[in-house]
Amino acid sequence: MTTVPLGAHFRHCCRSETPKFVTDSKKYKHSSLCYNTIRTSILNYGAKTSQFTPFYHSRVPNTTVRASANNSGSNTAVLDSAVSDEVIFRETFPLQRVRKVEGKIIIRLDRGDDEENWQLTVGCNLPGKWILHWGVNYVNDIGSEWDQPPVEMRPLDSITIKDYAIETPMTKSSTTEEGDTVYQVKIAFNTKSSIAAINFVLKDEETGTWYQYRGRDFKVPLVNFSDGDDNAVGRLSSMMIQSEETHSETENKNDNSKESVKGFHVEHPIVQETAVENAMNVHIKRCLKTSKYLVNMETDIPDDIIVHWGISTDGSNKWEIPSGPYPANTNLFKNKALRTQLQRKEDGNGCYGVFPLDEETAGFLFVLKVNDNTWINYKGNDFYIPIPKENKQDGTLDEEDTSYTNEIINEIRHLVTGISSEANRKAKTKEAQELILQEIEKLAAEAYSIFRSSIRTVPDIIEEVVDAEAAVKIHSATGTGFEILFQGFNWESNKSGKWYVELEEKAAELASLGFTVAWLPPPTESISPEGYMPRDLYNLNSRYGNTDELKSVVKKFHQVGIRVLGDAVINHRCAHYQNQNGIWNIFGGLLNWDDRAVVGDDPHFQGRGNKSSGDNFHAAPNIDHSQGFVRKDLCEWLCWLRKEIGYDGWRLDYVRGFWGGYVKEYMEASEPYFSVGEYWDSLSYTYGEMDHNQDAHRQRIVDWINDTNGTCGAFDVTTKGILHSAIERCEYWRLSDSKGKPPGVVGWWPSRAVTFIENHDTGSTQGHWRFPGGKEMQGYAYILTHPGTPSVFYDHMFSHYKSEISALMSLRKRNKIQCRSTVKIVKAERDVYAAIVDEKVAVKIGPGHYEPESGSQKWSLAVQGNDYKVWEAS
Repeated sequence: MTTVPLGAHFRHCCRSETPKFVTDSKKYKHSSLCYNTIRTSILNYGAKTSQFTPFYHSRVPNTTVRASANNSGSNTAVLDSAVSDEVIFRETFPLQRVRKVEGKIIIRLDRGDDEENWQLTVGCNLPGKWILHWGVNYVNDIGSEWDQPPVEMRPLDSITIKDYAIETPMTKSSTTEEGDTVYQVKIAFNTKSSIAAINFVLKDEETGTWYQYRGRDFKVPLVNFSDGDDNAVGRLSSMMIQSEETHSETENKNDNSKESVKGFHVEHPIVQETAVENAMNVHIKRCLKTSKYLVNMETDIPDDIIVHWGISTDGSNKWEIPSGPYPANTNLFKNKALRTQLQRKEDGNGCYGVFPLDEETAGFLFVLKVNDNTWINYKGNDFYIPIPKENKQDGTLDEEDTSYTNEIINEIRHLVTGISSEANRKAKTKEAQELILQEIEKLAAEAYSIFRSSIRTVPDIIEEVVDAEAAVKIHSATGTGFEILFQGFNWESNKSGKWYVELEEKAAELASLGFTVAWLPPPTESISPEGYMPRDLYNLNSRYGNTDELKSVVKKFHQVGIRVLGDAVINHRCAHYQNQNGIWNIFGGLLNWDDRAVVGDDPHFQGRGNKSSGDNFHAAPNIDHSQGFVRKDLCEWLCWLRKEIGYDGWRLDYVRGFWGGYVKEYMEASEPYFSVGEYWDSLSYTYGEMDHNQDAHRQRIVDWINDTNGTCGAFDVTTKGILHSAIERCEYWRLSDSKGKPPGVVGWWPSRAVTFIENHDTGSTQGHWRFPGGKEMQGYAYILTHPGTPSVFYDHMFSHYKSEISALMSLRKRNKIQCRSTVKIVKAERDVYAAIVDEKVAVKIGPGHYEPESGSQKWSLAVQGNDYKVWEAS
C-alpha cells in the first residue's frame, strides 16, 4: 500500500466503551507505557525489572471501606481498620514525563580589526552541558559533505570526530541583558582562506539530544549561497571570500561597486525536553470484614491526578461502573466511568488513593489525567490490573500456571517423539502427521503466551523442535516451513488491465524455479488503481482483471503446485456515501455498514465506533474491529474468498492499524495455510544514523505476532532495514546482535518471520525505501540462505538477477534450509559477514575475505556474485 508517516499518532486516552487490549490474570503483560500530552505525540518507555520500594507505605496500614455516615446518600467510602497484611498483587510502573523549556540558539558573525579577520559566535541560553559539533565546506566542493577546518581555526579543547568534524565544548559566558546565562563557542577565521561555509549542530551531553535547524544542519555561509539553500542562516549581503582565481579577477577589474561586508546576529528558538522520571505503585489487599479487594494506588508525580476508572466482571475488559461505596472526591463521568481525585500526600511528594472492589471483580481498568491536560495510559490503551484470586507477588508463574505449562511441554515432547521415529513416520498417514504438527504449533504458541505473561523482560523465543522433513502442512502461518514466497506484482502491474492473464502465463516457470507460494495483489474494487483503497469487498472486478481471470490464475497456480495468498486490506475501507455532514463514512454493497463501523478517534471521518486499537491510516475511514458485526462480516468474507476464489492464505495490509487479537479471530475462522502481516514502522535512529541495537523495533513486531497467538507471521522489516544499512554503509557488524544472533525478527522467532529486501512500496516506481542499487544480490544471498520464510520481489525475479536468484533458491531447496534452520555467525566485521546454516551451507556477504574452514566437513563453492559467496558442505 501507499506509504504513510511512520511516527506515532496522537491518541485520546479515555476509553468510554470496549477497550482494545485484552488480558486476564494469567496473561497480564508487563510492557511499555505511553505518556502523551495535549501537544505532543506518544512517548514509549519500557517497564523496569527492578523491585520497587514504595515512596508511600500505606498511610493507613490496616484499612477497610464502609459507607460514610457523614455523606448521607453520597455512597462515598471512608477508611476503617481490618485489612489483611498480605499483598495479593503488586506492580510498579515507571512513568516518564517530559518537561519543556523554551530557549534560543544565538548565531553572531562579527568583523575583527580589519576586513580579513572575522569571528563566528554560537551560543545557547539553556542550561546544560553543550557541545558544538561542527565542520566546514570549502569553495568549489562538490556535494554537501562536511570537512574538518584548518588547525588554526579550532578553539582550545576541541577534539576531532572521525575525519569530517570537530567537537568543541561550549563555555559559560556572562549573563545577557535579560539575565540569561549563555553557553557559547567563538570561532575565528580569515577571509583569505578557501572556506565557503561553517556547518554545525548542537548537542546537549546531559540528555544526548541533538539540535538542528529545520531538521537539517545549521549552515553559516561565508559566500553568497543560492536561495534554494534553505538551511543557510544569516545570509551576507555580498561575497566575503572567493577562490583565488575569482579574487584575482575582481582585483583586476577594480570593482568599486562592491558594497562593504557586514556581519549579522540571528536567534533561533529551540525547546529543551527533559525526561522527568516518576513511578506509580499499585498493590491489592483484601478486606477481612467485607471481602472486598482494596486497590491501593500511589505515585510521586507532584501534580493533581484524576483517575478515570471502571471494572471488568467477566475478563472481557469492557468498562463497567462498580457498585459503591466509592472513594472520596469521586463523580460519575457520562455514565461510562468514574472519576476520582487522588489525595495529596502530607509531604507534598505525590498522591495516593484506595479503590474498593467487589469480590466478583475480574479486573480494574483506569487511565490517569495530570493537571487536567495530560493523559497517562497503557501503550495507547487503558491500564488493566487483573484481580488475582491467589497470592502472586513476584511476577513468576504460580503453581497452577507451572503445572499447566509443564503439561503442555510434556504433551509437545510426547507428540514430537511420536512423529519423529522412523517406524512411526512410516506407520502414520500424511493426514495424521499434519494433525499432530498442527497440535504442536498450537500448544507451543499457548505455552509461549503464558511464559511471556509471567515475566517482565522479553526472552528469546525458543522454537519448537519438529521433524520438518515429515511435515506436509503446519498451520499457524508457517506452511511446511520450507516455503519460498513470490510477490506476484509491482506498483505498476494494474496498468495492463490483464495482469492475472499475464501472471498465469508465468505460473509453470515460477514453479520450476522453486516457488511454493505466490502473493497476488488486492482483488477488490478500489478507489485507487493499485487496490489499497478498497470499497466494495465482494466486488472482485479490479484493475488487475475480472473475477473469472482471478479464479483462472489461482487454479493454474494450484495445478503447478503453488499456493496463493490474497492481499486482504481490512484496516480501512472507502465509503460509498456521505453522512449529513458531508463526510464519507457510509458504506454500500453487501457490507452496507454505517458510521458505527468507523473508529471514533480519527477526526477525518467522524466515526461513531470505539477508539482505534492501533494507528490510524488517515487516507480512508479506519474500520472499528471491536464491533461484533464488523468481525462477523470480515470472517464471512475471508471464508467466502477461500471457497469462491481458492485462496490458500493471506497477506494482511497495514496491520499496525488494529489489534493482533482480532487477526487471531480472522485466522481461526478462515484457517489459512500461510499468512503474513505488514507491520511496518520506523527503526531506531540517533542523529540520522541507524542504531546498532534494534531490539525495540523487532520487539514490536514480535508482540504483534504474539497478540495473534502465532496464527500469523509478519514481514521482517527489522532485517530489511539492518541489511539495507549494513550493505549501503559497509558496516556488516550490524548483522549480529548482542547475543551473536541475527538482529531481526528472524533471530527471535524465525518461523514467523517473512524476510524480504524489496516490495511494491519500497521498490518499483514508488521507491520509498529502495535497497542499495546494484547490491540486491547480497541481500538475496542473506535471506535465501537464512531461516525465516524468504520473499522474492517480482521486479528482481524478472530481471538480470533471475539466474542468480534461482541458483540460490535451488541451493536452499537441496540443502533443506527451512524457516527454523539454525545460524552460527562466524564473522560480523566492518567489511564482511559470514555464517554457517544448519552445518550445511556457508555464506559470506561484503567485500571482505572469508573462506569456511575445512575439517570434518569439506566445502565447495556453489554460488557467487558481486561481493557474496555461498558454499555447500560435502
